[in-house]
Amino acid sequence: MGILTLAPIGLIVIFFAIYYTEYTFLSLAFLTPLSVNIEEYVDGFGLYLPTEPILFGLMILLLFQQVRKNQLDRDIWKNPIIWAVCFYLFWILVTSITSTQPIASFKFLLARLWFIVPLLFFGTRVFAKTKNVKSFIWLFCIGMSVAVLYTLTVHASYGFGEKEGHWVMWPFFKDHTIYGSTIAFSIPLIFGLYFSKKHTPIIKVVLLGLISVLLIGLFFSYTRAAWLSVFAALLVLAIIKLKIKFSILATIGAVVLASIYFSWDSIQMNLERNKMEHTTEEFGEKLQSATNVTTDASNLERLNRWSCAIAMFQDRPVFGFGPGTYAFEYARFQRPENLTIISTNFGDAGNAHSEYLGPLAEMGFLGMLAMLLIVAVIFYKSITLYNKWPDEDQEMKIILLAMILALVTYFVHGILNNYLDTDKAAVPIWAFCATFIALEMKLKKDIET
Repeated sequence: MGILTLAPIGLIVIFFAIYYTEYTFLSLAFLTPLSVNIEEYVDGFGLYLPTEPILFGLMILLLFQQVRKNQLDRDIWKNPIIWAVCFYLFWILVTSITSTQPIASFKFLLARLWFIVPLLFFGTRVFAKTKNVKSFIWLFCIGMSVAVLYTLTVHASYGFGEKEGHWVMWPFFKDHTIYGSTIAFSIPLIFGLYFSKKHTPIIKVVLLGLISVLLIGLFFSYTRAAWLSVFAALLVLAIIKLKIKFSILATIGAVVLASIYFSWDSIQMNLERNKMEHTTEEFGEKLQSATNVTTDASNLERLNRWSCAIAMFQDRPVFGFGPGTYAFEYARFQRPENLTIISTNFGDAGNAHSEYLGPLAEMGFLGMLAMLLIVAVIFYKSITLYNKWPDEDQEMKIILLAMILALVTYFVHGILNNYLDTDKAAVPIWAFCATFIALEMKLKKDIET
């Protein structure tokens, strides 16, 4: 009876997807922060509604259109972002064939395809119109603000307690970490919209309201990694604005790494003296707890997962255990001395907690290399595009900078957590990649004419 009730809604969605494909694509920006994972209601079956069915439908529709008539600009195949992503998908396919659990791996591959194909490849068509770039960001920020307002309302009824702050964002977000990560991602975008041009008083008030909601939401997310990722974005902003050369950054990086290496014993002793727990609600103490690797269960469990990922890589260094298999395989790689009060003997409590070590364990060295290559190419192409974009178009230039900083928050956060298998991260990230490709092609055509 429930399925029959949803049938008319499904038919309406199909109608809009076919006849208003562009608007359906843009609607994903608003719907993504508000999507709900039905895994919470149906055991063993995870699917984000309504975003993933829409993405799957768009993938089928757009592939069908592509077969009938080429819909893609040939220039997209010259872009390194596309090359890097194609290599990533190819290696997922290879390691799915060699996987210890092929069904889980091919499900992983299918999910990646319905995120990447409509968002990255066909998104280049949508974002060829620069107005759609701004529309997408507006819709995403509004959707996120709605989710944050809901969360703050629920959280307020519990006195903004730190313990309750881990789950009050349900059903829109699984926990406070992905919630905080998505807020951090949104903050550079909303500031970008505010500073991109002169707004009418009403729009200015709306934007200031959204900024306030997101900043309050970030604070009460009690997510240390999200706070630190925003600081990282501010650091990158300073580097870009000051136009610091890569050679200088590389030198500073080498000096810092050398200092850490030669001072490691002293650093380790200081880390062991840090007993600050993440359960504290004071902002400064919360940040201090990020380096507590002695008593903080959250930090220790993350180290446990990383240790398992490295051990899995050492066991199968070339092909890994297969995409999407970490959660099923890591239990036997847990060492007794690494177990924490939140560890499980069955290893059924999640993933590798790293966007980089996860692929290392599941797809071997080339898997991690493919992920790092995507990140490097995204930032290289986006920052190059920002520097080349005409100063006369300050609005789009500022929007581009905001998108780069948003991606910084995610990929810094990705050191500690991984969410690219969820729509919350995948939709905006692959859409932004499509934006960079589309805008680069537009800039090239403008120069040629």
